[in-house]
Amino acid sequence: MKTTITDIFFDLDHTLWDFDKNSEIAFDRIFKNKYPHIQTADFIAQYAPINQACWKLYQNDQITHLELRYNRLKFSFDALNLEMSDEEINAIANDYIEYLTDNNHLFDGAIEVLEYLKSKYNLHIITNGFATVQDKKIKNAALSGYFSTITNSESAGVKKPNSSIFDFAINLANASKENSVMIGDCLDADINGALNAGLDAIFFNEKKIEAPANIKQINHLLELKKYL
Repeated sequence: MKTTITDIFFDLDHTLWDFDKNSEIAFDRIFKNKYPHIQTADFIAQYAPINQACWKLYQNDQITHLELRYNRLKFSFDALNLEMSDEEINAIANDYIEYLTDNNHLFDGAIEVLEYLKSKYNLHIITNGFATVQDKKIKNAALSGYFSTITNSESAGVKKPNSSIFDFAINLANASKENSVMIGDCLDADINGALNAGLDAIFFNEKKIEAPANIKQINHLLELKKYL
């Protein structure tokens, strides 16, 4: 791989940017300010899998952006038997998006591996996240200087795993699929999406879930040095 790759495409959330940690801090701030009876740890235990399930529906165009923002909160509060009005849920959703980008924890090794890669390859991002939010994350986490191009699902008009978003990113980067690799945490959206689009892929399997034996994978970002 090292001899042929020229362009590396990274997912952002759950790959470079530690979504779970940053999300928990944002919710903790909201609850301590307005809902001190809600224990953040109890909420996150319900929210984490619900959010993941809602994102899967969103990336497959089964729910809208607004439904994603509302449902993940509504279903989490319902699971905790907490009565919350639509007005409260929408206010929390807005506060959450505002506070989320104030926290910029990255996965261990993120900056070190980007420093290692930036002189050897052209680096890019492909994300299903919302453009304004993702741009703030990248800027506030001081990641902007590492990436030549940033493709989000809003600009591409489709979401991973749709092959068209990879085509869009490749064209934007003026790269070739044969010389490109996608790195991400989601087997469906990032890995299978990239492979089906004709790119190589490396699975960031930080949670060490079971994955197909033929998939290249790493458990820590610094392990990318083995491949790149």
